[in-house]
Amino acid sequence: MPEMLGQVAKALEKYAAPPEGPEGGSDRHSEVAEKAAAVGLLFLKLLRKVETAKNSLVCPSWKAGLRHLAGPVYIFAVTHNLEQPWTSPKSQGVAGQVLALLLQVTECGSVAGFLHGENEDEKGRFTAVMGLLKPDLNKDSWKNNPATKHVFSWTLQKVTRPWLSQHLERVLPPSLLISDDYQTENRILGVHCLHHVVLNVPAADLLQYNRAQVLYHALFNHLYTREHHLIQAVLLCLLDLFPILEKAVHWKGDAARPSTHCDEVLQLILMHMEPEHRLLLRRTYARNLPAFVKRLGILTVRHLKRLERVIIGYLEVYDGPEEEARLKILEALKLLMQYTWPRVPCRLVVLLKALLKLICDVATDSSLTPESVKSALLEEATDCLILLDRCSQGQVKGLLAKIPQSCEDNKVGNYIRRVQQVSEGAPYDAT
Repeated sequence: MPEMLGQVAKALEKYAAPPEGPEGGSDRHSEVAEKAAAVGLLFLKLLRKVETAKNSLVCPSWKAGLRHLAGPVYIFAVTHNLEQPWTSPKSQGVAGQVLALLLQVTECGSVAGFLHGENEDEKGRFTAVMGLLKPDLNKDSWKNNPATKHVFSWTLQKVTRPWLSQHLERVLPPSLLISDDYQTENRILGVHCLHHVVLNVPAADLLQYNRAQVLYHALFNHLYTREHHLIQAVLLCLLDLFPILEKAVHWKGDAARPSTHCDEVLQLILMHMEPEHRLLLRRTYARNLPAFVKRLGILTVRHLKRLERVIIGYLEVYDGPEEEARLKILEALKLLMQYTWPRVPCRLVVLLKALLKLICDVATDSSLTPESVKSALLEEATDCLILLDRCSQGQVKGLLAKIPQSCEDNKVGNYIRRVQQVSEGAPYDAT
């Protein structure tokens, strides 16, 4: 009977699944939502009967029945609890009740506890759920059911360190498969799954069998796309993957440090940044540039020439009311001067011109940019000038000496005076 109960639950879950192949129209989705609501009510009755048998101890086989029932019921509940084209408020409500009752009957305080077990002695149900999803997660079938990828992704996010490492062989292939699709939506979903794996699996397990290199190459190939949402997801994942990859690199100290994966990615990003004209992509690149400079530290000097061109080019272009790109570029410039200060004096004139031009443009800007954003830009640019002055041993003060008297704009004059008033200090040594 327990096995038969599991087979019935699987059949009911498949009956309420979204249509195979290309996602249907609104009529098909409405039909699926109605089926899901009906199946959900039936699952609620089954779970209540299991709970009654459990409490009364009349049926000793209730544990076996629940073991076969839990997996299909969970997949059904997650499929219809998420806000998707094939769900309706009614089907979502019923699915939510089913999931809540399932956790109650299994005595689990959360979905995470249901999947990996509430304690070390209790075996979770993640293996069983992945076993049910596996036939629909190979390269020939994963698109047949549009809900499968969402159920897999949602379930994966619930299993964290230290439990995920033992399931690495089950979750890594589907994540790579989804990320390698031609549709941007699927690629982003797959990259999010890979990022979760990177964050929650020990470095030793990822380095074993060259898995980390496989992840790196899968992510690196996405950097040639022009989709800013995908680029953002990939760069965040790579930044967390770099420390793992660098554990396998051993520097003996008797020669120049070998270039790293972070060097390779930054080189490609800068190559794309320089000619890029689309604002959304410019913002995405600029948003992540400070993290790369911080990651490389003094080794950023390898990319100094191209970084200089990118920074100056981005400071010249208005970025809309929020000015996200220019603010992040100024943050990257501050970090760059801190890490590579011995190389800054020879670039003094170029950087000084770019920063003064930015201050003049922002101070006299009459666009719809909020005053708070203008103030933030001016503050960051002034901090860069102060840092530039320290790196050049006071040369900026000398070059700016006569500007306040001849400057017609009071706001610009005030910021320049502020630079001059800062006490002279030693070069910033971030090494």
